[in-house]
Amino acid sequence: MMNMDTLVRIHTQRTVKRNSMKEDSRQLEFMEIDLSEEPITAAVPVPDRSTIVRADFDIRLHGGILSSEKRFVEEARQLIEVEGEQATFVPFMSYWPTYGVMNEPQRKWYMYWRTEVRQGRFPDTDLSYLFVHIYELINGIGWQEPQEGYDQLKELWINYRERLPQLDVYMQEWIIDYDLVHELNMSLSEMVELSSGYLTPEILDKELHRLLSSNISDISLKLLQRYYDYDVTLSKFYREGGKEILEQYIPRVMALVDSYLMRTRKVGILDQFELNHERTIERTLFRKAVYDDSIYGKSVRITYVPIGEHADFVQFVTRVFRCTENKCRELLGFRGRLRGKTLEPELANVIERYLDKAFAVEHMPVVEQPIVRIDAEKLASLQQESEYVRRALMIEENRTSEDEDANNASSQAPITIQNSTDDTKRAEESDQPEVGFEGALKTDGVHESGISEPLSLQWEANFSADLDEEWLQFSEMLSSQHVQAIYALLGVNPDTDLMRVAEQYGTMPALLLDEMNDMAMETIGDLLIDGDRIVSDYINVFEHVKR
Repeated sequence: MMNMDTLVRIHTQRTVKRNSMKEDSRQLEFMEIDLSEEPITAAVPVPDRSTIVRADFDIRLHGGILSSEKRFVEEARQLIEVEGEQATFVPFMSYWPTYGVMNEPQRKWYMYWRTEVRQGRFPDTDLSYLFVHIYELINGIGWQEPQEGYDQLKELWINYRERLPQLDVYMQEWIIDYDLVHELNMSLSEMVELSSGYLTPEILDKELHRLLSSNISDISLKLLQRYYDYDVTLSKFYREGGKEILEQYIPRVMALVDSYLMRTRKVGILDQFELNHERTIERTLFRKAVYDDSIYGKSVRITYVPIGEHADFVQFVTRVFRCTENKCRELLGFRGRLRGKTLEPELANVIERYLDKAFAVEHMPVVEQPIVRIDAEKLASLQQESEYVRRALMIEENRTSEDEDANNASSQAPITIQNSTDDTKRAEESDQPEVGFEGALKTDGVHESGISEPLSLQWEANFSADLDEEWLQFSEMLSSQHVQAIYALLGVNPDTDLMRVAEQYGTMPALLLDEMNDMAMETIGDLLIDGDRIVSDYINVFEHVKR
């Protein structure tokens, strides 16, 4: 017989088992599924292999398995000479466009379109077709010399960028990569203009450093916009007509400032801020393009000076821009002025004086020149009369020569001709040059034979030895009318004398003065004439001019 403990244990186990079965029963009831009906599933048809469109290229590739980039290059080399016949446009859009994803009609259109482009015609097409041709060029296919490939890429970009704006995003990087790979050393300013200045910082820094070193007058406003400490395009003046004015004058002002600093401090903008600490980075080539990196490599090294990170330079060019815009606002009668830190007064004065003079000249009313009409009948009559007189003079000259020869032959003794005292005095008086500025106009630069000789600005010997090089360059650029204009400005009656010089050379006083100012800007870096007079800062230099 089982004891009490055993009976209790068995009862407990049976109770737990019954409870467990009840719980399992409840779970099964909760998870019951009705399978009496057929489930509804979405039908996904599998296409018949015979209906899949495939490109019909007669291309044979050698070797083993090729990457998609290498495969593209091999196919492109075999199709390089193919010329397409006229075909109908077929839309083509692919995220990764290559020959392999084209069908037969697309291939025919591509070959026809590429033939047209190679002949300088650019019919409408889809962006994917354009990318295939660009991939050919960047992989070295379709040109003999690198410059030829560069020109083709640029032509594609220029001719399609308005029709296909998405092209800008890719071409502004790929064409620079092409230039770096082939070391063409092309000016990047054109790329800056085409890309509206949206290039990578290292490329902009590299181009700005080149221009500051050699051709500062070629700096464009689009290039400098990245270096200002605020967005200049948000200005109301910029949006309402000021853009064109600033694009015109900012390069000139930058050249003026650089020349002024060089003359007064012996250093230009580049040296003043010590923009010479170089940095070298690896630039990945032809991002997002079908490019075989075994041809030119995966990347190229680029060395540049990070100008945009130089805070002092950024503040300086911003102040130069602000000063220029405020002066342009004043000259154009635009209300309001930009606030902020300004340039030092001396440099600001140079910029403002230049803009005053430049605006005065360029906005001067144009004087309409008289129309000259030639009467053909009168001209023919005058030519006939002139020919008659010329022949008569030749006959008279021949007779005179014959008479002189006869007299010389018959004469045995020299004949002495007595000049009267009055005649001698008149001859002596006629040999004396006229004195004063009028006399200078009549006699300066003229030989006894009557042949005019160009004038040059001469300095006193003891002064010319200490004269700066830029002043010597300025004097060498002057022509005769400019030298005489300087004499006039240094005279007692500058206005009258200057007008006489202008009349003598068939020009206007204002034009003479503007030409001299242009020469002065190129050499000494400042305006020479202000208010029709030599600027007081330089009058002491011209006191040593020989007259």
